[in-house]
Amino acid sequence: MAQRVVVTLHDDIDGGEAAERIVFGLDGKSYEIDLSQANARKLRKVLAPYVHAGRKARSTSGGVKVYRHTALTPDPAAVRAWARSHRMDVPPRGRIPKRVYEAFEAAQ
Repeated sequence: MAQRVVVTLHDDIDGGEAAERIVFGLDGKSYEIDLSQANARKLRKVLAPYVHAGRKARSTSGGVKVYRHTALTPDPAAVRAWARSHRMDVPPRGRIPKRVYEAFEAAQ
């Protein structure tokens, strides 16, 4: 038996047939709205001055914050190696306990 699923989008503004789903963000929250071509054009026209004046934010995957390694903290691989050489208990992956970082810094 075959099954066919048909998804019909309805314009969230006027209830008519929607042509596309638009995803946008404001105040740290993401929104999506289904709009007809005419309403999508209106939305883009209204937002154009703000988009032009704004700058693109760094994208994150799935809304999860991305933390980047900086020069202010020691390299985790070096800290793990140092901790193991000093017979400290350190996990092979994941977060390194603060006490290990503190001991590493004190030894430098």
